[in-house]
Amino acid sequence: MPALRYLARTATVLALTCATLFVSQTAFAERDENGNANEADKPADLNGDTLSVTAGGVKFDHSKNGSGNSTGALTSSTSWTPPPCWYAPKYTPEQLQKTLEPIWEAESTGWEWDAEQRKKYNANDEEKGFNKDKTGKGYWWDSYVDKSYPPGWESCDKGPFWVDTGDAPPAEYENAVTPEILAELAYNEIRVPGTKVTLAPANATKVNLPTWSWLDGAEFKPVSVTASVPVLEIQATATAEPVSLKIEPGTADAVTYPASGVCEINNGRIGEPYAKGKADQTPPCGVKYLRSSGDGTYPLQATVTWNITWTGTGVAGGDLPDGSFGATQDVVVQEIQAVNR
Repeated sequence: MPALRYLARTATVLALTCATLFVSQTAFAERDENGNANEADKPADLNGDTLSVTAGGVKFDHSKNGSGNSTGALTSSTSWTPPPCWYAPKYTPEQLQKTLEPIWEAESTGWEWDAEQRKKYNANDEEKGFNKDKTGKGYWWDSYVDKSYPPGWESCDKGPFWVDTGDAPPAEYENAVTPEILAELAYNEIRVPGTKVTLAPANATKVNLPTWSWLDGAEFKPVSVTASVPVLEIQATATAEPVSLKIEPGTADAVTYPASGVCEINNGRIGEPYAKGKADQTPPCGVKYLRSSGDGTYPLQATVTWNITWTGTGVAGGDLPDGSFGATQDVVVQEIQAVNR
């Protein structure tokens, strides 16, 4: 019997997950000041002109995010990952009733389990069932899943639970939205500029000749995303600020400047543009190839590290793990010992 009950519970969780993800997203559409439903949850348009979107019970403001086709998501410098799922307000009492009763009527999870669920939500009481007597005084919370379905997406499996307005969700519900959870979700939405570095010489560099490398300072400035749950009046902002550029030449036959290959940001700029008269100087950020690339190229990897901080409603905030974003570009190295620039 325990095994059957477990299977029934699993079936219910999966049914609820499918229903809430794909069928009833409109049930908890964002509402105006009069309680009227506006539009349903929408996926984030990270590279377009959308300033804010609602996704998974959380509203994201991308107006200060990186934009354009070359932007990309950060990779955490540690094993930390953003929450794969979370709990947030999803239903009014009537909305939960409209979501659950069709599932029970389908009898897909068995009469015994359905009966227990009806009892749990007091479904037979027309006045108080599903907490109708508390309408306007709280919400039924339920799970949401990251749209990419990362590992652990199914771990928020406890089913809907009630939270009165102004109360914190029960401690047993991990990843119930708080300012810190919102900051972690905002981290997952951050997009930063591409990392194609400018090189001098530009078209082809030369063996044993220092090649200057730098990034456009105008593009590499802080970006941020704000996540909020309007019905709870809480929000958090995650901000990414570039701190360094790492150059990996793509071959062991090369020397980097500095020797570590890590170019620290200086006065809002990473690296220094080459200028006439600097041919005999050592670049603050760059590379020197010791061997020709022959008929091919070397895959130079440029990776920018971004420091992530956050602030939130009623809390001081803090740090989140650094993130990085890199790109590879082909470099031609020719066997010419001297060149006039």
